[in-house]
Parts: sequence; structure tokens; C-alpha cells
Amino acid sequence: MKIALDATYSAGENLTGVGVYSRAILNGLAASHPDVRFRFCYRPHRLLRSFQSQIPSNASRRLLLKSSAPSADLYHALNQRVDSHHPRTVCTFHDLFVISGDYSTPDFRSRFTAQARAAAERSHRIIAVSHFTAGQVEKFLGVDPGRIRVIHHGVDPPSEPPATAHREKIILFVGALQRRKNIVRLVEALEQLPRGWRLALAGSHGFGAEEIRARIEASPRRSDIQPLGYVTNLVLSDLYRRASIFAFPSLDEGFGMPLLDAMANGVPVLTSNVSAMPEVAGDAALLVDPLDTDAIASGLSKLIDDSDLRARLTQTGLARAKEFTWQTAVEKTWRVYEELLAGG
Repeated sequence: MKIALDATYSAGENLTGVGVYSRAILNGLAASHPDVRFRFCYRPHRLLRSFQSQIPSNASRRLLLKSSAPSADLYHALNQRVDSHHPRTVCTFHDLFVISGDYSTPDFRSRFTAQARAAAERSHRIIAVSHFTAGQVEKFLGVDPGRIRVIHHGVDPPSEPPATAHREKIILFVGALQRRKNIVRLVEALEQLPRGWRLALAGSHGFGAEEIRARIEASPRRSDIQPLGYVTNLVLSDLYRRASIFAFPSLDEGFGMPLLDAMANGVPVLTSNVSAMPEVAGDAALLVDPLDTDAIASGLSKLIDDSDLRARLTQTGLARAKEFTWQTAVEKTWRVYEELLAGG
């Protein structure tokens, strides 16, 4: 049997969330099904970069072109893009925030929407990374829910046990500096907190970053705010070990992988009560209204003042993170393949 997958976003270093997902699924499938031949397909701009990393022995590289579907028994598009028809196509949808909110330029929204509609129409099964995303695929793209399967992401546990002592007065945020991430309100919330607490922002620039940087520069707490840009895994691991609170008051997430990363690293989490975040966090985080700056500040103050609450969320977060594994995601993905290959 031959299975082809769009491996484009798994190539290179400094992976995005889609890249982390892609690499986990690609390597996990190849390891758990050694008798299957996998074709890792890369779009032209990423093919050469893919040679920087070794691929499994039962996988081979292929060039992915718009004009023709990969030659295989089944094709899995890992990032909501399907350019041509294949008789058995699976497509993973991560989010549709570009359609649902003002988080991009009008031109990008138009192109993204057309691409998402085409992917939905050409796919026989759609994997949504959360029930929230599944609902958006149904609502915005008109997909019959009978074609949608929800498979949550996993999380990579830290290489060392999470630190329980000697944490610093750091509130950590991980994600791109973009409007959707609600960082301006997070900065305004910091301004209501006691002196001595710092805000570390780990992530590259995105849509609306100029507005965010301007608000940071104008803040009376500017010296307590650290825009770190994109950080390496080593630096990020150090930040997780040092931070006392993880704040993620995003406005719209298809899943929210940083939530699980923080929980797995033993950091108590504050996040939003909208989109996929309650689904991922469960009862292991303090949920707030992301549109209410005072609510964000109040939640952070509660975590600062209540050491018992921080300890409880640390323990429930560690337990919650263990419920999300890449092995489970791989197994459920394979079952979608079996369903389609069997003619279901």
C-alpha cells in the first residue's frame, strides 16, 4: 500500500504548530506501519529544505505540484489545502479564523476562503483538530458533519521533570505577535498588576504586530515587558521552567497547542473561555473573557495571590496534558484511512 501526505510544513527548523503536527503524524504513521510505503510530498519551495532532515526508511520524497495529485492509494493533505482531485483524499483543517474574524488582509481572506472551500469540496474525509474547528468547517464551508472526524493534537512531554520551586515572577505568553492573540489586552492587564511581575512574549511577528509593538512601547510598564521574538526550543524550555503563570487570552484558536505545552511543563494556565480553548483546557485552567481587560487582570491577580490555586492548576494541568498524546492522534488518523480505503 502507498500513502501520500503533504509534508511541506514539516521541513526545516523553527516549525509552526502545523509543522509540529505534520512531523508528528508523518513520523508516527511511518513508525507504526513499517510495511506501508509512505510518500512525503513537498511543494517546490520546501523540497530542498526537506533534505536537512532524515525521513523514515519506509518513506520517500516526492515533489507536490498543483497540476496533479500524488500517485498513491490515499492522499492526506495535512494543512487544509487540496489543489487537485484524488480518488481518496483526507484533509486536516486546523482553524478558520481568517474567515471568521478580522485577523488578516481582505486579499488574504479572499484567497484563503477559496482555498479552504476547494479543499473541503475535494476531500472525502476531513480531520478537524477540535470540535470547535469541526463546527466552523460545517458552518463556513457547508460540509456535511458525516464527513468530519475530530482528532485532537498531542503534546511532547518535557525532557526533564517540570520545576516545582524557584519559579520567577514571570507571566509567559507563547505565540505570534498578532491581533488574534489579544496581546494588547494582555499588556493592559499587566499594567494593573503589582510591580515586580514581568511579561515575556515568545513568538514571531504576525498580522497586527505593529499595533502591538506600539502599545508595548507606550506602556508605563515597558521595562517589565520582554518581546523575545521567535525562540529556540532550548530557550522556550527554559522559559517554561522559570515562569510562574502562563497567559493565553487568545480571541480565536482552532486548538491551542501552547496550552498543553504549558501544562506539560507544570505552569498554571490562564486562557480564554471562547473557541477551542475550553475544549482543550478542560478544568485545568482559569478561564476568562478575552474581550474584558479587567477580567484578564483579575484572573492574573488571582493566580498571583493564591498559591493554592496555582498548585492545583499545576497538578490538574499535568494530568490534563497526559490525556493528549501523538500516539493516539496517529492511531485515530490511521482509522480514518482504513475507513476510506474500505469504501466507507
